[in-house]
Amino acid sequence: MREFYAVILWNVVVFAIYGLDKYKAKTNQWRVKESQLITYAFLMGAVGAMAGMFVFRHKTKKPLFRVMIPVALLCNIAMLWYAEKLLG
Repeated sequence: MREFYAVILWNVVVFAIYGLDKYKAKTNQWRVKESQLITYAFLMGAVGAMAGMFVFRHKTKKPLFRVMIPVALLCNIAMLWYAEKLLG
């Protein structure tokens, strides 16, 4: 059960990172690399990344994000399913 809460917390962090990056984009500040944003999604943060994309309207027009974030979500679901099967 602890792992479940850890995944939720991580997704909240990823969501916040997307919001922070959007803020920095608007104020011409240092930005988070696109590769890092996508990596965070693949590291079990796809729900937070997808929510951040739509809530903050951030990276929604970029084809790379429109493809990779849903792929990351599918991978996250598959990993959770596999972990549940493996660990019972």
